[in-house]
Amino acid sequence: MAEVDVVQVPGWRDIQWLRHGFSTRRGGVSTVYGAKSLNLGWTKEDDPANVSENRRRLVDSVALSSRLVTVRQVHGNQIQVVRGEDAREGRLETPEGKAVLEGDGLVTNDAGVLLGVGTADCVPVLLLDPVNRAVGAFHAGWRGTVARIVEHGVEMMAREYGSRPEELSAAIGPSIGACCYTVGEEVRERFTSEFSYGPDLFRMVQGEDGASHLRVDLWEANRRQLLNAGVLAERISVVGECTSCARDDEGTPKYFSHRAQAGKTGRMLNVIGIAGSEVS
Repeated sequence: MAEVDVVQVPGWRDIQWLRHGFSTRRGGVSTVYGAKSLNLGWTKEDDPANVSENRRRLVDSVALSSRLVTVRQVHGNQIQVVRGEDAREGRLETPEGKAVLEGDGLVTNDAGVLLGVGTADCVPVLLLDPVNRAVGAFHAGWRGTVARIVEHGVEMMAREYGSRPEELSAAIGPSIGACCYTVGEEVRERFTSEFSYGPDLFRMVQGEDGASHLRVDLWEANRRQLLNAGVLAERISVVGECTSCARDDEGTPKYFSHRAQAGKTGRMLNVIGIAGSEVS
């Protein structure tokens, strides 16, 4: 069986009670997107049995015995508070394992729960409160970023768990980078009307076709948003791998990418949780 491959934040690995990771394509049983891959999304092309097995493998690899909780994502800024009892009793998923909650962010301070947001180019952001033992996972596409999903996440953790922004740590995971993310003028207008630093996030580049293309840097957009929310610069980690163009050691695509694979692609899950009570 291929080993499930997850990307982790180096500085977070030593926190004994923390479980986290950004999944890649490696280690699954899905074949619809090429070689066996770890598709973790309920996509129309894949067999649900394969997705279930892939999710089981991810949880076993990252946080054995934890209950995975995901959310039906809508590209907004709604955040759901996850209670461990609801997760353990199965109230947060359908019998098939699909999400019941709707929104683009999840937070919890209960052990034995693994929060997950799905991506295939959008930005996953994980938040960690090492003082109050609370965590959050957020899905930030360009619309969610404009809607300040991460800023709302910092505020939610402060309100629910007493988290202080300056004590939080954040990780911006693999997503489409400014090297590949071409957008339209309406996206620039939305950012520049919402953020004073909006113009700094865009640049024009000449493509291989000779035409000019407008690119946006969502990593920097979310990093700036975290800074404005009070998170310290030295506590923000950016993985810096582009889902559209990153390759593994064998030269094959490392991640699923909606843009690079023309919409027919799988999904990664970006997860964070608190280990069970047996870990202190």
